[in-house]
Amino acid sequence: MRVAIVENTRITHHGQVGVALHEQAAKIDLYKPWADSRLPEKGSFDALVVFGGEQSARDDDTHPYLPALAGLMRDSGAQGKAVLGICLGSQLLARGLGAENRLGIAPEFGWCDVALTDEGRADPVLSQLPATFPIFQWHSDTFTLPQGATHLAASSVAQNQCFRIHRATYAMQFHFEASRSVVADWNRNFPETISRLNPDWLGTHHPERAPVAGAQADAHGLAIARAWVALIESGT
Repeated sequence: MRVAIVENTRITHHGQVGVALHEQAAKIDLYKPWADSRLPEKGSFDALVVFGGEQSARDDDTHPYLPALAGLMRDSGAQGKAVLGICLGSQLLARGLGAENRLGIAPEFGWCDVALTDEGRADPVLSQLPATFPIFQWHSDTFTLPQGATHLAASSVAQNQCFRIHRATYAMQFHFEASRSVVADWNRNFPETISRLNPDWLGTHHPERAPVAGAQADAHGLAIARAWVALIESGT
């Protein structure tokens, strides 16, 4: 399988998604449009992954490639490709599908509980997870549910944590790719930003929560990644 991965910021970890793709010997084409505006060509991949970034899904003035990326995600999903949007990627997919991006109203950071909807409990990617599970969050924006999408998961802060549309197109607001190793690297690279979000994170909350909630999130994230990667092969 050939997978196009779009990174939207300088430090991007593929994390559990990368583990699952490499387990299946996926061929990876990497794009960094924040640096050069280059995006994958339509039809050049079996699956498309769009990761997060510090910008909003509507920051066209500073990141002029965003409308084209949102459209690429929409069109690829409609053509039956497997598409995965994580955090900013989920917000861009929602934008491409005509939903409303709501900026700055839903801040979540750290390992937070997400609950599956009835549809989520029956979903081929999420059905093996507990009804409520911890997973890593780092965002302040959210979105409305696009028309025709199936609502799969929610949290107390952001109602639309995950949706599916078409065969294998998923928007996931939460960072299921973020293993404890990824989170630890974020701590090292962004201590000032993290301390503004949660002053107690580095000294107290992270070391307290990593052994249990972090370990659970590692397992849940890898299960999600493997299940979505399996959908790539089923459609090729």
